Amino acid sequence: MLANQYEMHGDVLVANLEGALNSTNSAQVEAEILRQLDRGINQLLIDLSALDYISSAGLRVVLVAAKRLKQSAGLLVLCGVQNQIREAFEISGFLSILSVADTRAQALERFNQVA
Repeated sequence: MLANQYEMHGDVLVANLEGALNSTNSAQVEAEILRQLDRGINQLLIDLSALDYISSAGLRVVLVAAKRLKQSAGLLVLCGVQNQIREAFEISGFLSILSVADTRAQALERFNQVA
């Protein structure tokens, strides 16, 4: 089961993903993230520190959000990527195209550098 919690940190929407992001819940998570982006959010931080598993469907959610933000000159940063999750991103080649920070504080700093 995935728990989603969204919070604003200045102009940055922080999405805290917890549990597993897979084919069972990825459509719901993607719809919620896109709904937030449709409200004009163009800075998104996805905190994966409590995420235990991500499937290819989950990876797609991240890619869709990244593409949408790129179209609106926005920024997506991931943080708290645990080893098993990092491996999935490495195998898919996503690490080379996504911005990843170790901690939430470092991730938020990336948004400040762009502003």
